[in-house]
Amino acid sequence: MMHQHGSLMPPLLGDVICKCRSAESHPGVDPGGGGGGHAEDSSSVPGAVRRQPAHPCDICGGTEQEHRLKVLFQVLDVNGDGGICINDLTIGLKKLGVHRTEHELMKIVKAGDKDLDGQLDFEEFVHYLRDHEKKLRLVFKSLDKKNDGRIDSQEIMQSLCDLGVNISEEQAKKILRSMDKNGTMTIDWNEWRDYHLLHPADNIPEIILHWKHATIFDVGESLVVPDEFTAEEKKTGMWWRHLVAGGGAGAASRTCTAPLDRLKVLMQVHASKSNSMHIAGGFAQMIREGGVRSLWRGNGINVIKIAPESAIKFMAYEQIKRLIGSNQETLGIAERLVAGSSAGAIAQSSIYPMEVLKTRLALRKTGQYSGILDCAKQILQKEGVAAFYKGYVPNMLGIIPYAGIDLAVYETLKNSWLQRFATDSANPGVFVLLACGTTSSTCGQLASYPLALVRTRMQAQATLEGGPQMSMMGLFRHIIRTEGPMGLYRGLAPNFMKVIPSVSISYVVYEYLKIALGVQSK
Repeated sequence: MMHQHGSLMPPLLGDVICKCRSAESHPGVDPGGGGGGHAEDSSSVPGAVRRQPAHPCDICGGTEQEHRLKVLFQVLDVNGDGGICINDLTIGLKKLGVHRTEHELMKIVKAGDKDLDGQLDFEEFVHYLRDHEKKLRLVFKSLDKKNDGRIDSQEIMQSLCDLGVNISEEQAKKILRSMDKNGTMTIDWNEWRDYHLLHPADNIPEIILHWKHATIFDVGESLVVPDEFTAEEKKTGMWWRHLVAGGGAGAASRTCTAPLDRLKVLMQVHASKSNSMHIAGGFAQMIREGGVRSLWRGNGINVIKIAPESAIKFMAYEQIKRLIGSNQETLGIAERLVAGSSAGAIAQSSIYPMEVLKTRLALRKTGQYSGILDCAKQILQKEGVAAFYKGYVPNMLGIIPYAGIDLAVYETLKNSWLQRFATDSANPGVFVLLACGTTSSTCGQLASYPLALVRTRMQAQATLEGGPQMSMMGLFRHIIRTEGPMGLYRGLAPNFMKVIPSVSISYVVYEYLKIALGVQSK
């Protein structure tokens, strides 16, 4: 089957295309309206009929291609003001069954808006579509390894492999099915253009990233397992932009939820059956002792440690992947758990003294320390270097259940959504992503919380006057004996209360910073 290089509009938009010409009434002319812009392409295909120059339309008097574009422009110009803005695109494309995110529509308008008036007039609209189709044709040809006018699953696998991402044949077929309109399990030029013409991605890495986000790869990462980046992302420097955006988002969310985090630490250390410390009472006690500003004690070091921890975790993750022996950029679930947990352990080991400082600063009384350095100096003088690694063992042990359950629950929820609800797009949208991330994080915290509580108590033992210095197992036995199993979950309520705002704030800030840093695709 000869693919129609000259036809600008995809089959998806067939209802708005001029019907005044047909192959029967005009022999030798492409029924898709192919103009003379690509006659040389047809001549290179064995058995193809050379196309004639675009003929005038019997109805509109212009070329058929021009008429088709005018009809499409009128459909998308919802308010009829002679220009297509983002709102017009949103409404018009939905009528045509094409769904794009607001960010994608902004990219389309920005790419074609030559006079910077925030909308596309007819000339700008035509120029954008023609320029975009040329780029898509180059991508199609580069993916068409067999040069037969079709893309199959093997060619998708090979193209992804060339970019440093290995996928299974089943995953490649899933990509095919999202674009294959006639059930042949191959994609011809029409189907390729249909899927991508009104999508702003116009180069192989960007289109691959669209697939990666929307179809088979993770749409979100756990809090322990680092993001994975393709060879192209590493080459272009996109990886560090993602890390910086993630760091900024983490700093914003931690700062906004710092009062709840400090309350959690206080309840982990001081709450018991005898004092019945609760959320309202805890906040009142903090404000009474140090004022409103005291609610943010320990937040500074908590934000500072994001950068070194993220950088070390990323570098360790890449090295561990090589040690595992996998030649894949994107690992399977089990390999990701091993590599991610190991990288998390290395990163935590490197910055663990900062974890101890965070706990001590959160528990400090007014005037006890003048700052982070003074706190570190006093701990070193009074307790020695070993104090900076108190609680290290339960902290390391807590990584495995948290990472494993968080990752497993997220993957289960994501795949369940894809199987049940994904139709024309495998992008679940913001609310589904936030719900999956919140649920998986909550499940991971439930499993690892007792270890986190024991870690915090071990870090804080020296601050408790007259309190015994117990080991990890000694603390477990003491808590269960004096408070019962529920004692291992002191402070869980404020911890859960901060999950939803943390996830929501970090997501919003992350998306904003991605745009600010020039990250075009997630």
